[in-house]
Amino acid sequence: MTERPEGAPAQPQPQDQPSASPAWPPPAQPDPRAATPQQAPPAAQSQPEGPAQAPTPTQAEIPIPAQVPTQAATPSAYPYPNPQSPAGYGPPVAPLPAQAHPYGQPAGGYPPSGYPPLGAPPATGAGGRAVLWVLVGAVVASAAWAGGVFLLGKDDTEADLRGYEAKSNLCSSVEYASFKNEYPEEDDAPVNNSLEHEALDQSYCSISLKTSSTSSLSDAYFSVQLDLHKKTDPGPEFTALWSEYDQRYEDYDVDEVSGFGDEAYLVTEDTTSGDDTSGSRSATLAVRDGWMTYEMRWSAYGSTYDDVAMPEVNDVVEWLKSDTNATLDNLRDSDGI
Repeated sequence: MTERPEGAPAQPQPQDQPSASPAWPPPAQPDPRAATPQQAPPAAQSQPEGPAQAPTPTQAEIPIPAQVPTQAATPSAYPYPNPQSPAGYGPPVAPLPAQAHPYGQPAGGYPPSGYPPLGAPPATGAGGRAVLWVLVGAVVASAAWAGGVFLLGKDDTEADLRGYEAKSNLCSSVEYASFKNEYPEEDDAPVNNSLEHEALDQSYCSISLKTSSTSSLSDAYFSVQLDLHKKTDPGPEFTALWSEYDQRYEDYDVDEVSGFGDEAYLVTEDTTSGDDTSGSRSATLAVRDGWMTYEMRWSAYGSTYDDVAMPEVNDVVEWLKSDTNATLDNLRDSDGI
């Protein structure tokens, strides 16, 4: 046996070396017995010349070895600090070399490999040229749209009202002289309604028709309505509504008439038969002149208990035509709402 030179530190025996710890162990749980001073390992004692004798530790001095996995430790996605040998038991374990991230994550965190960092210059090549052409196309399309608006002008079609004006008191402009022979009693409280809006002006009048002052209720109902469409052309809808009015009610007859504005329709109904005057009779003249629409209506209801006979529908139709011409003339000359 070779003698140890004088002054050289004693070398621990192989059995004194702590077992190798895995590269990435979980943090060791502190031993509750290590909290007392007597459990701390003794400092290395100088040995006299001669063969080195390893001190025999007491049971309290024996450190609790870390649990060693049965298989080789694999790197973890959450590394812990490198393990160190307990003080006084052999030289410190050399630090482990830096390990590659188990999932290929480069140092410094995101972005992952394969994606350029923020602020990188745009890619060139076919993809870059495609993006460039898309941008150029959008600019050209915008320029073409702007040029079209400049050449054609915006959609600011002015409403074609033909000089008609709505009124808050429409009854004062309504002419119904043709009905006064049949209904001489004057209505002293006619009903007026009106609406004023940037899209539509509307005036409505309802007059109660009576054959005499002894009539407690109206013997017939008469009304006029004027609509001024200021945003949209009412022509297609007006035609659909009045030309096909008999689709909704089989008792109505529809006839197109001339001499009133751009188009006009006469809608009549008569549910009476022969000498039986019980039932209803009605007539409506609807007119469209430009973006103005107009309706004059008459309706009456009879029963076997009534002493008053209703006028014939054909007579009422002539009254409507005459009074409509006079009323439309008044509405073109009157002051508006």
